[in-house]
Amino acid sequence: MNKLLLLAFPILLFSCENNEKTKNIISEDELPDKPKSLAAYAKRHVESTLKISPSEKYELKIYKANLDGDDKEDAIIAVNRLQFAVNEAAQSENPAKRAEVAYMGNFNYIFYFDGGLDLISLPIAIPSSPLLPLKISFENVSSTDFQDIIVDFRIRNASYRDYYFVKNHTPARVFQWKNFDGLGTSDAVAFTFSYEPGKVNAVKNIVIHKAKIGAIPSGADLNTYVPELTMTNNLERMFFYLPSQGKYVTESK
Repeated sequence: MNKLLLLAFPILLFSCENNEKTKNIISEDELPDKPKSLAAYAKRHVESTLKISPSEKYELKIYKANLDGDDKEDAIIAVNRLQFAVNEAAQSENPAKRAEVAYMGNFNYIFYFDGGLDLISLPIAIPSSPLLPLKISFENVSSTDFQDIIVDFRIRNASYRDYYFVKNHTPARVFQWKNFDGLGTSDAVAFTFSYEPGKVNAVKNIVIHKAKIGAIPSGADLNTYVPELTMTNNLERMFFYLPSQGKYVTESK
């Protein structure tokens, strides 16, 4: 039997706390005068936990789905703080360098709203470039009864994809891979994702094929341009979920 390889997450430019080890992620501060609408509750919770000033302009989007299998609708709240990142860079010792690396840092966040508990989690920072907000989508990976969380984020001329399963009312990252890397260079690579029934357990396998990158317009900003990717027949890897590890693994080639 081929040796199993644990998926090694890429090392980002900025370190962050391991989301999977975060304890007590669901906020216990229910607030007696908590707003009734999710939009108002999310705004108040986000501004309080991130200490956002009234003058700051930021982006907040809510993406709703059933993410844990109960009969209540859940949501992912995505926050982008580009203005804060630019202002912070301007006050740094080397603003030009911060701009050159696309303001990389903890300026994109997700929050998990548990519909059953009617609570919003503490912030989960996604170290990335705030020049592009997080792309949030959902897919039936771990179950046909509810969906799982997919977060796409940008690091200069590369894009990554994270998969999260909700475990014990907490989003836990179980897989990460590149959408593309080296955009605009001769070493550029790209990948597409598909799924097939799991052979080890009920969780679907993640199948990754190499992809072709569409033509890039002349003068395009490689830190923000989103290329068109076309799947090829060239299989890169297939990953399957290993419950004992809480992550996806693959067989060695």
